[in-house]
Amino acid sequence: MEAIKETNFSFEGQTGFYRGKVRDVYYFEDRLAVVATDRISAFDVVLPRAIPYKGQVLNQIASLNLKATSDIVPNWVLATPDPNVTIGYHCEPYKVEMVIRGYLAGHAWREYKAGKRSICGVALPEGLKENDKLPEPVITPTTKADEGHDEDISREEILAKGLVSEEDYTKLEAYTRALFARGTELAAQQGLILVDTKYEFGKYNGEVYLIDEIHTPDSSRYFYSEGYADRQEQGEPQRQLSKEFVRQWLIANGFQGKEGQKVPEMTDEVVQGISDRYLELYEVFTGQKFEKEDYKEALQRIQQRVQENIFTTKN
Repeated sequence: MEAIKETNFSFEGQTGFYRGKVRDVYYFEDRLAVVATDRISAFDVVLPRAIPYKGQVLNQIASLNLKATSDIVPNWVLATPDPNVTIGYHCEPYKVEMVIRGYLAGHAWREYKAGKRSICGVALPEGLKENDKLPEPVITPTTKADEGHDEDISREEILAKGLVSEEDYTKLEAYTRALFARGTELAAQQGLILVDTKYEFGKYNGEVYLIDEIHTPDSSRYFYSEGYADRQEQGEPQRQLSKEFVRQWLIANGFQGKEGQKVPEMTDEVVQGISDRYLELYEVFTGQKFEKEDYKEALQRIQQRVQENIFTTKN
């Protein structure tokens, strides 16, 4: 099964390189080129097999959403010269991720089910069920770990540790709420509910910029709107489009990223099933048919498009 697991380019004018969990980042003076590979991670662990077309799906959904929110906050993107590539400003990232939740799902539900009624310093009411809508969206930040697991952190701890100034953090909160509201509107147009998501921010020339990808199945969770209320009333699982199904498959096979646990075997059938779900999310979210990019000579294509566009793209 063809997929882009990693890239190892050497570009003219390149000043650095960083391999993240799923993206390969090439640095050039004040800008960077981000290659969305087909690697997939869960529980902060990169899984052993890449997922066909996953990188293209994430990059194209992120590109659409960054354009659709550029009136709210400036973002890092200068150009998307290839389905797997984004070129943009090299911003200095904040050491926190702004997670916002409109529904009690995923990690928040697992914490709530374990008896916690406060997450990241935010109080949650009694009597909630999994996937219930929260009285209002809550911001539950995490640390941005260079290695290992991101960890929940409160607003108070962020300010006390000096991770973000109070002035900047107030801006990040306002941007996060406005972006979530816009994301909710865009999802509703396609019959989806934006359940929760995360945003990352950085600074460029002294200004706050939105960075990384937004509203993708890796950074967000979506439910189908149709039948949501009936399923909640009857205590049934929600139909969702997100990476949560990968986490649930791992949990069911005894893996949660903890020490001593082994990633279960990813058969061709499992890999194909994950790929199909990513294509489904793309088509439901965008309302467009997904056009599969040819994997033949994909690396040469990506390399050429980065080199041609990295310095010609205007500020």
